[in-house]
Amino acid sequence: MKMRTQFLSSIAAVAMTATASMAQEVTLIMHHFLPPVASAHKDMLQPWAEKVQADSGGRIAIEIFPAMSMGGKPNELYGQVRDGTADIVWTLLGYTPGVFTRSEVFELPLVHAGSAEATTIAMNASLDLLAEDFEDVHVLFLHTHDGNLIHSASTPVRSLEDASGLKLRTPSRTGAWIIEGIGAEPVGMPVPTLPEALSKGVVDGALIPFEIVPALKLQELDKSTTELPGGDRFGTSTFMVAMNKDAYEALPDDLKAVIDANSGANVAAEIGAIWEGFETGGETALSDAGVERIVLSDEEAAKFNAVSEQVVQRWIDDVAAKGIDGAALVEQARAAVTAATPRN
Repeated sequence: MKMRTQFLSSIAAVAMTATASMAQEVTLIMHHFLPPVASAHKDMLQPWAEKVQADSGGRIAIEIFPAMSMGGKPNELYGQVRDGTADIVWTLLGYTPGVFTRSEVFELPLVHAGSAEATTIAMNASLDLLAEDFEDVHVLFLHTHDGNLIHSASTPVRSLEDASGLKLRTPSRTGAWIIEGIGAEPVGMPVPTLPEALSKGVVDGALIPFEIVPALKLQELDKSTTELPGGDRFGTSTFMVAMNKDAYEALPDDLKAVIDANSGANVAAEIGAIWEGFETGGETALSDAGVERIVLSDEEAAKFNAVSEQVVQRWIDDVAAKGIDGAALVEQARAAVTAATPRN
């Protein structure tokens, strides 16, 4: 939270030095899938856009359209930025399966170690390893949330057996593999549709972080959450803020430099710290609503981790068919996450 506060304070300080009278040379349109009340909009995307505008001396303006207000569905955001319908998008990589194959390595259980900050730093430090995934867009930065846990609106999950037969919303194909591995049924859907699906019994629960709870009012629908001991999670979800390549290349060099200074490794630690902080709001909302918080015993956690090992191997075998050395990527990703994890 300290890093988040410093980041937002620096935005405010820079913004005060920008003069409103300076002409805007470029207006960029940003599109994303969550409502404006969501933490991602209020505390990440909007402050980032304001900082870019301030750093450019007011020459870049960024107009943000939340909640798919420009039209389309969340799984179309990647196509929108690739084709130029939007200049910038924030999207979940798992919404377009098969496109970001290499980047999936960072969402795997036992690769992501329960820290949004560490994995976000690691991803942005590893862009050269992932470059082929992003040939059609200009990546501004990648990030993860703190990691998935099981939210249940029906059966509390205290053991592997309790999960059997549940229908759980999955954020990605690797998330679906985890759900299958624990004996449940994966159901794919964009996260904004989850509350209705839970209320109608279309799904029994979901693999999601604490962060999203307040925006979707899941504290009114959840009966319990289940997590691993020691702060570990059932993998995570990977996101990107990306810019249309032509829109980026059309900028003059000095404005490209402004974008670059607010991209990649330059912002990874701040963005990751923000996502760490987002968890608190969800935890508080669930606690205040009396939702049961279950931490698995070490014995039960070992059973879930055995499933996770199988998921990692499944991913390695799957990408091998595409000519990708998945084992090497797993090793490199784990090393990057370890390098980004603070030593106590």
